[in-house]
Amino acid sequence: MARITCRRIDEQPPDADGEVGERVLVDRVWPEGVRRQVAPFDEWLREVAPSVELQRWYGHNPGQFGEFRRRYLTELGDQRHRYAAARLRDLAERHSLTLVTASRDVEHGHGSVLAEWLTRPGPPDEPRPAADPAPPAPTTPGPPPPRHRAPLSDAVAGLNPGALAFVMGTGIVSTALYVNGAGAFSAVLLWVALAGFVLLVPAYGWRLLRRRERFVADLLGPRAFAFLTLSISANVLAARFVPDGHTAVAGAFLAFGTLGWVVLDYGVPLALVTSLRRGPSLDQVNGTWFLWAVGSESVAVAAASLARVTPGHALAVLAVVCWAVGLVQYLLTAGLVLARLLVRPVQPEGLMTSVWIFMGAAAIAVLAGVRLIALPPGSTMLSRPFVTGTAVVLWAFSSWLIPLLLALGVWRHGLRRVPLRYELGWWNLVFPVGMYAVTTHELGRATGTPWLTGAGRWEVWIAAVFWAVVFAAMVVARLRARPMATRGSAGTGRTGPPRRTAPATPEARP
Repeated sequence: MARITCRRIDEQPPDADGEVGERVLVDRVWPEGVRRQVAPFDEWLREVAPSVELQRWYGHNPGQFGEFRRRYLTELGDQRHRYAAARLRDLAERHSLTLVTASRDVEHGHGSVLAEWLTRPGPPDEPRPAADPAPPAPTTPGPPPPRHRAPLSDAVAGLNPGALAFVMGTGIVSTALYVNGAGAFSAVLLWVALAGFVLLVPAYGWRLLRRRERFVADLLGPRAFAFLTLSISANVLAARFVPDGHTAVAGAFLAFGTLGWVVLDYGVPLALVTSLRRGPSLDQVNGTWFLWAVGSESVAVAAASLARVTPGHALAVLAVVCWAVGLVQYLLTAGLVLARLLVRPVQPEGLMTSVWIFMGAAAIAVLAGVRLIALPPGSTMLSRPFVTGTAVVLWAFSSWLIPLLLALGVWRHGLRRVPLRYELGWWNLVFPVGMYAVTTHELGRATGTPWLTGAGRWEVWIAAVFWAVVFAAMVVARLRARPMATRGSAGTGRTGPPRRTAPATPEARP
């Protein structure tokens, strides 16, 4: 294996620093300000770069580099990357190789991961491209594949495990508007949440069947608890359907959510505990781990809501058990997250909006307690004063957390200048804000505290405005990303004046 280095494109060329060998551009997009006629590299292998979805998820955030590295190494073995990766490995075995990238942070970029990967021995059956590949044999022209299929397949393959946070945030804001008397607005958001649920749940199933390796990699990663959004979103919708009188629909969503909760609430911790593919560090702990407790509390909220309008005690018992389990899970997770934040150094780029789930997990435990208070006496196995007192304590703690979380946001975006741009994690912020509004309103009504109910009404409208802002930002981000993805997927191979012709990439997108 020859010498392999990784350099920025504006660093000295090989002739100036004594290096002899190949310089290969490994970025997906042509670098700005570089003329193709005098490009300071020999080849351009754009298809070896990370997928557009992975790059968008990473966002050059050093705090997520470990997870990015693992996902990118997985991508290098898939159909989209395999031929270009084999071409790069072939060059590395015959010449000294310099990987060229326009990334400012080379150490935390995909070039360093590629350099590491190239030092490993390749699989014995890896295809090797010929130096001068023969032209492909003529084939009978057939109907071209639909253009929408590849982008759609790529989007589903790179689906974020926490994508259903959108449904969670929309569903709880719909509930907030309903308790505030804004029925029309609540119904609109309910339909939006349903549409998101109907589209995203099959996408999860498709990804599990067709991209099982990447699905399992996410399940064993630090954001594995984000999969619990599947269960939580169903339970949020179940609780929302109860006051409308749709008990059968609510029961179906509760059954789905409870089943998902049983599988994931046990499966995710088991996968993390038994997996050897993780670093022994607190750095993997993040705000999404609070979804472990939110999942249990969401079952409690939905079951208690449905228990009020259906006969029997089974749902009430389920609600009490899940409420108690969620409280313990919240305390355990809070200890881990606080240890991560206080013991390990925190980079502003790595401080994600998911830390707001710290507050949201406490707020949903309050709402579950309020729903338990509303059940008939003797059906909850717990005294009403105990449940009420616990709910008040948790509401006070969640209120105390809000200024702290806002201050962290000012530190991240105001003082450390981290760009304020849309990401999926913003829905992890919408859900706690909406949940806190509902909790404040409902706790005030359950305890007969008028000022608390009045404050909750104002908070509901704040949550609705915040939902609208994040939704608009999501739409704008998707519209901007579409032409970028189109440019990124157009063409293959190398552009520029190489010393040899790079082979076209004979890949077939699923």
